Amino acid sequence: MADITGTLSMCRRAAKLICGADEVKSACQRKTAFLVLTASDFSEKSKKEISRVCRREKIPLLTIAETMDDIGGAIGKRFGVMAVTDKGFAGAITKKLNQ
Repeated sequence: MADITGTLSMCRRAAKLICGADEVKSACQRKTAFLVLTASDFSEKSKKEISRVCRREKIPLLTIAETMDDIGGAIGKRFGVMAVTDKGFAGAITKKLNQ
């Protein structure tokens, strides 16, 4: 898997990244999220909850290789789940992860 911390950082600076479980679920329900990402060490219980919302709202959910600490180093705060609210960033991240 490719390292996407740089792309996450750009996405955060562009205000196109929503972080935290409650905020991500809200973004999914409002249909403003185009992609949801979970850290490799995100809690399985929380991941199941996010997965249900993503499945119901038909939003792609990917688990990335980076840990919450890796994400914290890239975007300035430690999170386990994030929603990308821009189609371009979502496409770039998906493409990078599929390489």
